[in-house]
Amino acid sequence: MNKRMKLQLFLLDNLIWVLVLLYFAINAIFTPNFATPTNVVNILYHSTILALLVLAQGLILIIGQMDLSIESTMAFAPGIALLLATQWLPNGMNPYLCILVTLLAGAGVGLFNGVLVAKVGVNPFLQTLSSNIMLRGIVLFLLPFSLFSIDPVYIFAGSGYVLGVQAAIPIVLIIFAVFEYVLKYTTFGRCFMATGGNPKASYIAGINTGRMLMIAFVLSGLLAAMAGLLATGRAGSIANSMGQNMVMMSFAGAILGGASLSGGKGTAIGMLGGALLLQMISNSLTMLGVAINLVYAVKGGLIFVAILLDRYKTKMRNNIMQQEQKRAVLHDIDHSTSMNAT
Repeated sequence: MNKRMKLQLFLLDNLIWVLVLLYFAINAIFTPNFATPTNVVNILYHSTILALLVLAQGLILIIGQMDLSIESTMAFAPGIALLLATQWLPNGMNPYLCILVTLLAGAGVGLFNGVLVAKVGVNPFLQTLSSNIMLRGIVLFLLPFSLFSIDPVYIFAGSGYVLGVQAAIPIVLIIFAVFEYVLKYTTFGRCFMATGGNPKASYIAGINTGRMLMIAFVLSGLLAAMAGLLATGRAGSIANSMGQNMVMMSFAGAILGGASLSGGKGTAIGMLGGALLLQMISNSLTMLGVAINLVYAVKGGLIFVAILLDRYKTKMRNNIMQQEQKRAVLHDIDHSTSMNAT
């Protein structure tokens, strides 16, 4: 493969970061105070919750499925843990144990979805849609009013500071770094990607595709619970509306970040770029004084753009690979001709 084709593939694989840099440069010029250090940190901080949901959805897209329940899991997991800590247990609960219960509740929702999809064969769209509605109904019933007076340890991840920076920022960056390494450099990551790209061939090759599916849903639920933990910390309370309407943006961020609706593609670092781009757009429109309803409409348009971008990248990659195959065939023909001539 020549250098030109390698560069084209590199730009396709990292298109999201080209868009992030381009959008940042434009707004640095035309949007007042956009590029200030304070606003940059503000963008990073307010993108953390969405970033975790984007990563959760991206992992499911890589495996070739979808998860509509993450927005309700985001409220359900911390809601159950805090009800145990503040109302249901007479002696309360250790805040560290409360955090663990939150994460286990999210993982449990993911396991429930994963078993039904992988073992029972339920359609993932219908399964996670029903889970989303069911969990939201439970949250609305159990939390008719917001919960306040939460232990400072529990809300530290969402509101605390580490070395002068909001703790949520390094926490999320570490999570993405771990997933980037696992997906790119481990045997598990290669099996995970292969399962999404071609599940039948992966199964024949000896990969336990059912287990990979269940792990993907467990990780999705776990990340949604982490997002709920950060959201609770940021607000200092938990409400039954937490996470509403965020699942569609998780799709947009994941697809913009390189995940494909056809499965088998995507990187954690790309999904981080997708979340940052979405937050930068929201931030810049707010700073320019655009009406909130128009901001919401723009976010809807981004989902459409993400779908078109997914199709464009797939088409461009196929064209590049076809050109490379054609070049290789012509090279072999020329080589054979020259050998015969001698």
